[in-house]
Amino acid sequence: MIAPVLATAISGPFGTMAYGVVAKVMGISPEEAQQTIETGKLTAEQISSVQLAEIEIKARAQELGLDFAKLAVDDRKSARELQATTRSVLPPLLAVLVTLGFFGILIGMMTEKFATSDALLLMLGSLGTAWTGIIAFYFGSSAGSQSKDDLLHKSSPTQ
Repeated sequence: MIAPVLATAISGPFGTMAYGVVAKVMGISPEEAQQTIETGKLTAEQISSVQLAEIEIKARAQELGLDFAKLAVDDRKSARELQATTRSVLPPLLAVLVTLGFFGILIGMMTEKFATSDALLLMLGSLGTAWTGIIAFYFGSSAGSQSKDDLLHKSSPTQ
């Protein structure tokens, strides 16, 4: 992952701030930054900009005393508690609709039933992001696994 702290911020309650930092570093609008990141088609120059944004977002988080991973976990925890308390039909219904939409578009593109367009790719990216959030909500996130991978990557090999 190019910028794990930035990715965590984007997927959590500070997404707008994170896209703003990326936009500032890249010299584009926040909407363009979001579209660029969601499509995943980054040039080497844009990757460098995203890495600069990662450094800036870490500094801002430290200034504000924020832990984006903990905030994201707490956000999902409170949503799960609300769901357990209210037993609302809406979250599971939306989860099913997003899942059907995501895989429907994906299969349609793979079987060439749909003509590929920028709008369709943007929709697929947005649905993919939403689906990732749904999976994290219902089955937990891989933040612990990512932390373990980061620690292993930073450690020095033993002989």
